[in-house]
Amino acid sequence: MAVNESTFAGKEASRTASERLRESTPVDTDGRAAVSFLFLQTNNMKILIIGGGGREHAIAWKLRQSALVEKIWCAPGNGGISRDAECVPLNVGDVQAAADLAVNLGADLTIVGPELPLVQGIADEFKRRGLTILGPPKMAAQLEGSKIFAKEFMERNGIPTAGVYGVCETPDDACAKLDSVSWPVVVKADGLCAGKGVLVTSSASEAKEFIQRVMIGHEFGEAGARVLLEEGLAGKELSYIVLTDGSNFISLAPTRDHKRAFDNDEGPNTGGMGTYSTDGMLTRELEEEILAKIVRPTLAGLRKENMEYRGFIFFGLMLTNDGPKVLEYNCRLGDPETQAILLRADFDFAAACMDAATGKLDASHAKWSKGASVCVVMASEGYPANPVLGKSIAGLDEAEKVPHTAVFHAGTKREGENYYTSGGRILGIAAVGESLEAAARSAYDAASRITIPGAHYRKDIGMAAAKQPKMAGVRANG
Repeated sequence: MAVNESTFAGKEASRTASERLRESTPVDTDGRAAVSFLFLQTNNMKILIIGGGGREHAIAWKLRQSALVEKIWCAPGNGGISRDAECVPLNVGDVQAAADLAVNLGADLTIVGPELPLVQGIADEFKRRGLTILGPPKMAAQLEGSKIFAKEFMERNGIPTAGVYGVCETPDDACAKLDSVSWPVVVKADGLCAGKGVLVTSSASEAKEFIQRVMIGHEFGEAGARVLLEEGLAGKELSYIVLTDGSNFISLAPTRDHKRAFDNDEGPNTGGMGTYSTDGMLTRELEEEILAKIVRPTLAGLRKENMEYRGFIFFGLMLTNDGPKVLEYNCRLGDPETQAILLRADFDFAAACMDAATGKLDASHAKWSKGASVCVVMASEGYPANPVLGKSIAGLDEAEKVPHTAVFHAGTKREGENYYTSGGRILGIAAVGESLEAAARSAYDAASRITIPGAHYRKDIGMAAAKQPKMAGVRANG
């Protein structure tokens, strides 16, 4: 098996990797070692995770494997996260309460999962209090918080993206501009909409109906006060995420998300029904193009515009015949991309996060297991429109017996030893394998052992890619 067995073996098995990291940690010219070296000596890092979904469970699960970490809290967490971290109550939108919590807990590092607290300025509040946090300041978080801000940033910095038909302040203006577009067209609500504020369509009537829902019906509240009209791009989508300290960065394993609710990309758009990662997704030439034309210019633009960025940047890309183009930025890790990515991470994630948060990131420590990973999302009946909650969950113990598989909780609550659904996306069943086919088999084997009344999941995550021939010169480790 090409997969690193220590990924599933817990903290004790990670000590050997941590010792190797200690031996290779660079020392600055003035004799000061990197932050990761300090914590490798003391092994007492205390980390607070903000959020309560599948992404945050995957982060907690990975942090637990570090020999550097003594304590993990997750606020507010969920039923399943409570097995990997101590869950504490928090309204994630209350940035002052989050900072108070970090102080009271004595957290050495806070990692922010969801976008809302970042857009509301949690990193600024932590910086004001001298607290260490992994996440961009409020101004830089507008790359996700405002589609219009992001588009203007890309245009200023020469980053390839879709052409713009208009920024519209009123529904009449938006509908009028539809008379002069080339179809398909993309209609985007400007603000945060939990991944649901975008319509890609070739129908004028559908576009107008969406505009009315967003701007007149206020389906997404103030997030729909303005809309952006863009050209529709043809190609394959790719999720490319980096961890950066503002200058240096680590490229995470690339992934591809499945947004539609049902097989064959049918049904309504969701926050994500599954994702996969495999060695064959990018040629080295294509990745170099992404880095040269998109990643490095983005980081340079942030520095030029005095936006200190320490955290994750998610590049939602379309791989077109004219090269890669940015569809969107996210200012955090993706969900469910994180679940697939961290299964392949063969390095000390806690050390990397601390180093990025303190401006001392060393990309040479990042290694990735060869092979592939798959994450299948199990969703509630009625998701995404009207998820039915409170259903019992059975079979988790049997699912977790499948080798090389991890079950990440997203929308669950725990009562004693029993689990119940509490959200639209319930679980992310993730697995690694020496091939995409092997990873998918394990993930679906585990999923088949779980019973939730009315729940559904796609049966084709990664299947189309598994049937394609591997590309020569593909990205593997590093």
